Amino acid sequence: DDEDFNRIPLSNEIVLRGHTKVVSALAVDHSGSRVLSGSYDYTVRMYDFQGMTSKLQSFRQVEPCEGHQVRSLSWSPTSDRFLCVTGSAQAKIYDRDGLTLGEFIKGDMYIRDLKNTKGHISGLTGGEWNPKSKETILTSSEDGSLRIWDVNDFKSQKQVIKPKLPRPSRIPVTACAWDYEGKRIAGGIGDGSIQVWSIKPGWGSRPDIYVERGHTDDITGVKFSTDGLILLSRSMDSTLKQLIFTGTSVEREGTSGGLMCFFHRRRLELVSRVGISQTHSVIRCAWHPKINQVFATVGDKKEGGTHILYDPSISQRGALVCVAKAPRSKSVDDFEVQPVIHNPHALPLFRDQPSRKRQREKALKDPMKSHKPELPMTGPGFGGRVGTTKGSLLTQYLLKQGGLMKETWMEEDPREAILKYADAAAKEPKFIAPAYADTQPEPVFEKSDSE
Repeated sequence: DDEDFNRIPLSNEIVLRGHTKVVSALAVDHSGSRVLSGSYDYTVRMYDFQGMTSKLQSFRQVEPCEGHQVRSLSWSPTSDRFLCVTGSAQAKIYDRDGLTLGEFIKGDMYIRDLKNTKGHISGLTGGEWNPKSKETILTSSEDGSLRIWDVNDFKSQKQVIKPKLPRPSRIPVTACAWDYEGKRIAGGIGDGSIQVWSIKPGWGSRPDIYVERGHTDDITGVKFSTDGLILLSRSMDSTLKQLIFTGTSVEREGTSGGLMCFFHRRRLELVSRVGISQTHSVIRCAWHPKINQVFATVGDKKEGGTHILYDPSISQRGALVCVAKAPRSKSVDDFEVQPVIHNPHALPLFRDQPSRKRQREKALKDPMKSHKPELPMTGPGFGGRVGTTKGSLLTQYLLKQGGLMKETWMEEDPREAILKYADAAAKEPKFIAPAYADTQPEPVFEKSDSE
């Protein structure tokens, strides 16, 4: 057993950043190539070691349920889908690339008996995919129940499990887990009890194992050992029950930061302790068996990250793949051809025709279109020029004729010019005069003086 602790990969470390708040959920797929991290900033980030450079950036970010913190993430046995549990009452299923496949139904909160509701009625606290069946998942909720679902039917659950309680009430189920064979489930209950159910024909809600006072405070996590002989539990009461390794919180008046502590399984003695962060608590931790790397999530209200501990001599792939892929620094000789972007729908051919009214308004503003063309010239002339010769202009022609450009108004008396039409207006009134014929006074004109 002591030799196993020499294989703890602690020599090197990388940090996957990107979240703006504490990282509350972690899941590494079975091959160790893809990592999921969920946060109190309501998002899930997806990291891929194969496609990631040493900048360690996520390739996708999804927001499962707006305004709800991410509480648990779990891969399917074939790693082609994953379960996302948030603070809402509905868990979601995504495919490997982060596209939504479905959302489980919410129950009717006005039905008193939880067995008759089609889904959870309060916020979820945890969830895990069955490690052997790719069609079955387990969820726990603040409504005081655990539920088993079929991922092909989002409309109703397969089984509702109500924990054993000292008196009838609704006490939240704060944690849940499958064993590694998918034949038993465990639940951490809000009253401090730990309960285990075996999946068998005709089984009900009565637990097979009932630990009445497992902890004195909320249970934050339960986990079966790989051989199925030991159940591990973690609680807010600062105690560890049968733990191999766990993360610790930053104490307000303590001198140490967030730690990861490794314990001997049988003797429960502290074997190794690793400082992960000076200022942040360790929230979730996982030790991947295939790639032999330890994952720990930390964070606070301003930032969050996933620390990965590895040792090049005993770890394989995973973080070693992307750390080796340092991004190439740009050279002064680099040349990139700017791409020509073709957007055919921006061409006039594809544009919607403007309305007739718009076309008329546009034509009126155009000085060329709104200009009335000049009438063609008639009479003598050549090539638009009037006159006896080909080169003479209209003015020259009129002056040559003599007397045609004589201005008459300069010699005529304006008074006589107006009175010239007085008789015609009196005899044949056309517009205004007939309307005022009865009331209009007789016009009296001043007589011409001698001057």
